[in-house]
Amino acid sequence: MKTSVKVFRVLSALFLLAFSVYALLDTFLIPRVYARQESPTPAAEENSMVQPLSATDGKAEETPQITENSYSDGTLRVEISSYRVEDTIVYVADILTEEPQALLAAFSQNSYGRNITAVSSDTAESVGAILAVNGDNYGSRERGYVIRNGVLYRETAASDQEDLVLWSDGSFSIIRESEISARELLAQGAWQVFSFGPGLLEEGEVLVDASDEVDRARASNPRTAFGQIGEGHYVLVVSDGRSDESEGLSLYQLAQFLQQLGVRTAYNLDGGGSSTMVFLGRVVNQPVGGRGSGQRAVTDIVYV
Repeated sequence: MKTSVKVFRVLSALFLLAFSVYALLDTFLIPRVYARQESPTPAAEENSMVQPLSATDGKAEETPQITENSYSDGTLRVEISSYRVEDTIVYVADILTEEPQALLAAFSQNSYGRNITAVSSDTAESVGAILAVNGDNYGSRERGYVIRNGVLYRETAASDQEDLVLWSDGSFSIIRESEISARELLAQGAWQVFSFGPGLLEEGEVLVDASDEVDRARASNPRTAFGQIGEGHYVLVVSDGRSDESEGLSLYQLAQFLQQLGVRTAYNLDGGGSSTMVFLGRVVNQPVGGRGSGQRAVTDIVYV
């Protein structure tokens, strides 16, 4: 009898161990595809009444004008600049577009799910991005709204979660998930909803202070932010950090810098080792999230 009890206990312990290992693998390693990403609807382009940014004959330029740090095709202009802020290298992509739905988002491997990742430059290449930065890394959390290119993928709210909404008219809003549902946002015209945070600027006013931080992140970090200066005028910002050449920024320093650029609404995306900017296939900054201080694999990007 005693032998049978011992065997039962050993088998029970092994079963619990195996179940625990599987649960950890399922949570952190095993890829699970829940949906393939839908292509952005072309309806907006077909029905657009937008005129090109620079046109002498009412038509967009047929040949893009490209330099090492700029791109212009008549409906879109992107210019990359670098700054030195608080012992930190900061890259700013200044974006002018009269078509808000040119501000897109893509899932890694074209799939929404769990543990589906790729480095930002690979995802950018797969969608033909002119400019891309890492997104909110939605896959690292089980809650938080996910709306991408006008499609709702996740509507489970997170407690005290502050989101960035990019509306179909190109305007930005910062909302709390406790105050509005994802379906309501979609019905009201949400084009993208990112759930990382926090909000950095609203109506030009700084929303964070020197004590604010993302969870237990270090005060000085690589950062990624998305901001709007005015109608059709946006910035995507990435700062390097955690190196001798670039210390990194606090959220407050990042917000102050964006304010100095004239940004009215700004939001903090996933940072740290995820922070990556890609321009025409070239990684602009120095990511520190992967092996050999390379790119960290993430679940999504923001791009034009």
